[in-house]
Amino acid sequence: MKKIVVTTALLAGVMAYAGGFRVSLQGVKQLAMAHTSAHTEDASVTFFNPAGMSFIPNRLSVAAGGFAIGTEITYQNPNTLESYHTSNPLGTPIYAAIAYKIIDEVSVGFNFSTPFGSTIEWPDDWAGREIVQNIELKAMYYQPMISVKLAPWASVGASYIYATGVVDWTKSVSQLGGTLNIKDDKASGSGFGVGFYLRPTDKLDVSLAYRSPVDMKADAGVATFNVSPSLFPNIGLDANGQDNFKAVLPLVEEYTVGLTYKITPKWQVSGDFNYAGWDNYNKLTLDFENAGVGNQPNDPTVLVSPKNFKSTQTWRIGTQYMFNENFAGRLGYYNDQSPYADEDFIPETPSFDANVITGGIGYKWKGIGIDLAAAYNFQTPRDVSNSYYNFYGQAKAKAYYFGLGLSYNAF
Repeated sequence: MKKIVVTTALLAGVMAYAGGFRVSLQGVKQLAMAHTSAHTEDASVTFFNPAGMSFIPNRLSVAAGGFAIGTEITYQNPNTLESYHTSNPLGTPIYAAIAYKIIDEVSVGFNFSTPFGSTIEWPDDWAGREIVQNIELKAMYYQPMISVKLAPWASVGASYIYATGVVDWTKSVSQLGGTLNIKDDKASGSGFGVGFYLRPTDKLDVSLAYRSPVDMKADAGVATFNVSPSLFPNIGLDANGQDNFKAVLPLVEEYTVGLTYKITPKWQVSGDFNYAGWDNYNKLTLDFENAGVGNQPNDPTVLVSPKNFKSTQTWRIGTQYMFNENFAGRLGYYNDQSPYADEDFIPETPSFDANVITGGIGYKWKGIGIDLAAAYNFQTPRDVSNSYYNFYGQAKAKAYYFGLGLSYNAF
């Protein structure tokens, strides 16, 4: 049986924070202030810290929003100096949340969000087509939660996380004279979140939150080889040129500390520190049912790809100024680290050290809030030197975000 090596990094993008697919867009108001977390004006706080529900000023709060993400990635071959650009459609992450105080000391809520996902489309003839031609990734989080007020100045909260994921990825397989598509729309996993929210004075909010690891299980993936049918028996495929695969993909824990300080009744400043413990993500294993496309000498149906990720830090600072009781202006900045070095760069989950400038405005009237936000991502170019995939060159990227959010607070 002929051995064919394929890459499995595609699955990491939909299942993981890293690789350019951890999309920090779970609140329009928050994005305008660098996506900081210590804000309890409405139910959007539920994604960041379930304990924050206890400090929402109203008994009922509903928040929802959506974003448009524009990205472009450029790769240049150092030998031929040929350049290739992605042609990516707009990304459209969304969120929705509700929080309700059953009694003054107990609040319940639910949050839906799409914190991971993107679509990348490279030209069919580009230099890395053996790694990826196009890939679409989606992930959804469903989080029921509860918060209990321990004292007038402190609360604790917890959430259950149910996550689902979808991947649809195509790459060239030139040694077979065709392409390979890997698809799974039933991957799922579960985890939890816990947090404390403190307001020791009227001027200071403190948010402490933890999100647990989530093991995403892909048990019903389908690999489709678009090659000559005469090759199906040699590879171990069925009459449709397909085979099933399984994978367990770890999402590591995330820690967040957030502060908001009211300098004056109209002016507040917020800061966040995020830590994602990616050191444990050093490889990804894909187990095919019959296809001998792996790289393990004792089992040709098992493919192991090195990842070598490292833990990352993100620093955020934002501010809001109330021009009057209805109208707010917001600004922010954050620095976000890439989870891997140049020698581990992979174009299906491209990631860059990033500096992001954010801003926005908000208007509220009789419990109804409308918020707008925008951001521009200045991503540091990379010298790509991935010897495992024999992939070398220079890569750079740019991205911008727009968001529209609505909220309603009552009682």
